[in-house]
Amino acid sequence: MNVDDILDFDPSGLGALDRPVMLVGLEGWFDVGGSATAAVEAFVSADHSIVVGSIDPDPFYDFTQQRPHVVFEDGLREISWPDNEFVVQRNADSRDVVALIGVEPHLYWSTYVDAVLHVARSLDCEAVVTVGSNAEPIPHTRTPQVTGSTANPDLAGALGLVAPSYQGVTGVAGVLQTALEDAAMPAVSLRVGIPHYLANAEHPQSTAALVRHLSHVLGVPSDVDVSDQIDQWREVHDEIAASDQQLSMYVRVLESEFDRRAEAAIPSGDDLARDFQAFLDSQRDASDELDDDAGPGDGADD
Repeated sequence: MNVDDILDFDPSGLGALDRPVMLVGLEGWFDVGGSATAAVEAFVSADHSIVVGSIDPDPFYDFTQQRPHVVFEDGLREISWPDNEFVVQRNADSRDVVALIGVEPHLYWSTYVDAVLHVARSLDCEAVVTVGSNAEPIPHTRTPQVTGSTANPDLAGALGLVAPSYQGVTGVAGVLQTALEDAAMPAVSLRVGIPHYLANAEHPQSTAALVRHLSHVLGVPSDVDVSDQIDQWREVHDEIAASDQQLSMYVRVLESEFDRRAEAAIPSGDDLARDFQAFLDSQRDASDELDDDAGPGDGADD
């Protein structure tokens, strides 16, 4: 099985994109509380985005784990399978965004990752940003921090990020990051913490934190407002903590530790955005210089 067998991709008629960056958010192991996929969705509009490709779900899932759903469309009964769609959002006053919003596959990860790389290259994406959310020992009463890493030493130096140091089991996002490194394509991993004691409850504060950082990094605004959801879920989270005396004490410990920590693990949003733009500009200028130096090829002798 190869990419051509599972990828339905047709960018014809799309035209050249403006400095595109790909965002990747996948339901599953790296999407606790749905915060990662919700953050990526904040940068594509159903009214203005274009679906340019999709990955056939059939080879990639154990459907006893990721079960399809029965839905009714116009009175007709249909089966809804796991989607993995590549969506292009053109932005008039900022860079274009290519988003992969889907579901982490169970099988054939290498082929899945090859499909992502193929689309990123075909659309001339300048970088790929994987977005994730993890369960962590943080309090729900504080704004969660967004942390980032990259295996690209130039990008790490430009953005003040760290090289990946995690060892252990990983998800498709980890495999994709390694493949991007091998392909010499700039890539960043951004992730946010979700209070681990909230189990699978939504945590819109984490979604909002990711959206803010992505907006700064990309230089792309987002009109998504989750303030009402934050207030509603904060009440739910407060009730969960108040109902258990030991949990309430634990939250106070987490608050103390959180407040003791230094500033966020990555630079401020404005600094990060400026440095990211400068890095991508330098990559583009270097590529243009190579093209100019190459010059026209020598003609063949008659």
